[in-house]
This record gives sequence, C-alpha cells and structure tokens, in this order.
Amino acid sequence: MDFELPPDDDPRRLAVRAWLAAHPSPTPEELQDAGYVVPHWPRPWGIGADPMHHLLVDQELAAAGVDRPDNPIGIGWAGPTLLAAGTPEQQQRWLPPLLTGREFWCQLFSEPEAGSDLASLRTTAVRDGDEWVITGSKLWSSYADHSDFGILLARTDPDAPKHKGISYFVLPMATPGVEVRSIVEMSATSADPPPGSHGRHFNECFFDGARIPGDHLVGAPGDGWKLATLTLANERVSLSTGGVLWSMGPTTDELLDLVRARGGVADPVRRQQVARVHTEAFVLRLLGLRILTASLKGEAPGPEVSIQKALADDHGQHVLALAADLAGLDALLTSWGPLGAPAEQPWGTWYWGGLFSRALTIGGGTSEVQRNIIGERLLGLPR
Repeated sequence: MDFELPPDDDPRRLAVRAWLAAHPSPTPEELQDAGYVVPHWPRPWGIGADPMHHLLVDQELAAAGVDRPDNPIGIGWAGPTLLAAGTPEQQQRWLPPLLTGREFWCQLFSEPEAGSDLASLRTTAVRDGDEWVITGSKLWSSYADHSDFGILLARTDPDAPKHKGISYFVLPMATPGVEVRSIVEMSATSADPPPGSHGRHFNECFFDGARIPGDHLVGAPGDGWKLATLTLANERVSLSTGGVLWSMGPTTDELLDLVRARGGVADPVRRQQVARVHTEAFVLRLLGLRILTASLKGEAPGPEVSIQKALADDHGQHVLALAADLAGLDALLTSWGPLGAPAEQPWGTWYWGGLFSRALTIGGGTSEVQRNIIGERLLGLPR
C-alpha cells in the first residue's frame, strides 16, 4: 500500500474535523455512534474505513486530544470475535456497551496447566437445561477483578480430541460461583491497583458450578479453538500497538522526545541504541499497516501477527532498558524518568514499565510460541 499520508485538505480529514467541531468533547456514545471507536469495522459499528482512512481518523482524534473508550480486551479481542461469530442478538446486546467502555471485559483462557499449550485446558462447561454449568479455574486474567464480562474457553466434550472439544462463552463476572483472587506481581508497588486503573493486571479465577444462560455460547459447541485462534490473533495485534507495554505505558516517541529535549546523547553506543529503537518502531508501524490492510480486505489475522508480537515484545524491552540506562542510578527510584525527567503518573510510568517489561515476552503467547508459529506456518519448517 501507499504509505504517504494524504494532504491536510483531504475530504476524509475535513469530515472528521467538521464532526469534531460539532462535538468538541465527544462522549463515548457519540464516538461510537459516529463509528470512530473502530473505524475499520463495518457499519453500524464503524465506518468501513480502509487503512488510510483509519489512520486519518486516528490522527485527527489525536490532534484534537480526543481519547477513545478504554476497554482493551473488550474492543481489541472480544469485539472482533463477536463480530465474526456472534448472533445478531449477541452483537446488539454486547457490542454497544463494549465499544463505549461502559461494560469492561477480561479474558479467561489460560490455566495453571494450560498456558502456552492452551488446548490442554481443563475447565468444563456442562449443559443443564437452558444453562451451562462452569467448573474449573483460570490464571493471569487481567482486570478480572473489575470486569463486567469475560470471554471464556471451556471444554464441552471431554471425549473429543483436545482441540475439538472446546467451546467459547461470554461469562458475566458477577455470576454466583465465580471467585476472583488478585495476584500481586513485582511491578506492583502496593497492595492496591494504581489510581485510574481497571483493577489488577493479573488475577486467578475460580468457577464452582457457575451457571450462565445457554445463549452465552458464541458459535457452535466445539467451535472454541477456532474462535480462540481468532481472538488470540487479534490479541497479538492489540498487544503490539500503542504504548510499548502492550498498548500501555510510555511510547517510543515519548522516549525519543525526551532525548531530543535534553540535547541528545553524545556516547556513540547510546546513540546506536537510540537509533535501534527508532528503527524498530518504524518497522513495527509499517508491519501494523500491512496487517491492518489484510484485515480490511476481509482476511483473518494470520501468522504474520506472530512476527509483529515477537518484534514488539523485544522492542518494548529495548525501549525500557534504554530508558533505564539513560536514567543511570535514578532508575533505582520509583519516580525515575529517562535523563532525569520526573515521572508524571502516580506510580512512575518508567519505573513500573521497567519492571513490567520482563513480562512482555511471556504473556499473550511466549516468544518461543511465536517463533514456532513463524517457523511452521510461514517458513514451512517441521514441528
């Protein structure tokens, strides 16, 4: 595709600006009604934008200081799966409040014995009349302690091959029999989640005969693995964009801006490190556009997203390691920033990010899993 951005007077830009002039402080509902939360989705949810149109909408919203609703798992992972496989009734029920962020979502996939080998999951869903009875446990469920709904994988046919007997559900987190226990990881500096967050980043969930309605099954029984593959592909796209910590925290541009504002770096080794993260960020942006282009052509996310995630995870660690090097001994403080820049967010964005960055190559599919996918599905290597 052509990566040269259209001029300032492009009609698509002017249309977004006109809308923003009429809605200078848009509510989440107004953004959703305009199709600007997910511009690339078909109407009525988006505007069916092609990649360039999508980028123009992003640019104009950013220039106006307008943020989209914050619901990363709902909008980035659950939403595309419901769009692809949900019934019209399910889409009408869950997509509008999902897109506005009024109902927050989490993911209930990994288990203590089924992380990288997700198909080995043991949580079961048994049909009982008009309900499904859920029994088992999940691990590493981000924001489950503050979520309204979770996307759940459970085994519905214990006699089928492990990839065939799994089904995909929407689980209301307030269901009796659901218990959420928080996990405090090393990047947490207190027993409480950070101000303004949606809860703890990691949790474990237990299901003791939790009953959900029969119509909370997405797709057909046994479709779970196929739908999980779609969700995980979208997850890996989502985790590879925005801030370098899975769309959270600082961005590469923020680091480079700090370096420029303080006159750059004189040491040639440091300059090479700065050049490397700049180059990595540029390549990731182009790769993201390629994946978005394929998506907008109707192609499901493929193994190429494993390349993006593997690169993005390494990149995030490179950015935070460089920031720590530039901070020197100040990196030992909870308020550190690169080149002595004070951290602005409550926990210290850079300090927290430096600790959390170690998880990037583990969560959402380990780097080893991503490289296996690349080797087998793209390069044709044996398992």
